[in-house]
Amino acid sequence: MSYQLIDIERRNKGVTWILINNPPANAIGEDLMQEFDHAVEELTNDEATRVVVIASKNPKIFLAGADLKGIVMNSGDMADDDNFIARESARMQDCFQKFADLPKPVIAAINGYALGGGCELALACDFRLMGNGKIGLTEVSLGLIPGAGGTQRMTTILGRAKAMELIFLAKKLEAKEAETIGLIHRAVDAELFEEEVTMFAEELSTGAVHAMGLAKKAINASEKGLAAGLKVEAQAFADTFLTDEPSIGLAAFFQKQKANFLVN
Repeated sequence: MSYQLIDIERRNKGVTWILINNPPANAIGEDLMQEFDHAVEELTNDEATRVVVIASKNPKIFLAGADLKGIVMNSGDMADDDNFIARESARMQDCFQKFADLPKPVIAAINGYALGGGCELALACDFRLMGNGKIGLTEVSLGLIPGAGGTQRMTTILGRAKAMELIFLAKKLEAKEAETIGLIHRAVDAELFEEEVTMFAEELSTGAVHAMGLAKKAINASEKGLAAGLKVEAQAFADTFLTDEPSIGLAAFFQKQKANFLVN
């Protein structure tokens, strides 16, 4: 597929960057979501891609929220369709869920504002590294609520009490504060942002990324309850032996060396 709103850059050690480039504000709309969908499918099937980084080419904005003006205008045309706005919300949920399900580590590299939908995309990623900008679910300040998975993911990550505080007060957090409460994994130097993200991504890429993908599947299944999660975990454990990662890891262990799975 030819991408118009994102750039796909394959870099060293199997790290592939998805760079959002939808001027002027990187707003999320159907065209961008379709490109996200295709990118997830492409990178899932690309054996050379070991780690995915989502970043922005806009120096100030990671990802803006939905095109609210467009939704409001279209909702008038769909006055007889009670489910129109709900379907728009479900569409964004489904798009972001694809990153949550992608069987490889996914890093949100946030070096600009990630409010509303931008925060929701970041929450769907496995890791969040942040330099400049602010992050938060600010929809309530507009009389709305997060509609792309934000109420669910923030509650899972931070707990009910903190999620309610941040959502109800529409808080916008800078990187250090977001790191302190666990909303992001790491606040990084904005001047060295790309270098630090790259170092972290390449550290992941030398690990057992197939096992990481299976662990991710099991972790995601925990939301379905303990019994269901344990069942998925058992099968995922068995599936690790379908690759040669266990032989690499065990050989390095017995040789008292650090395993490097990148050669796999």
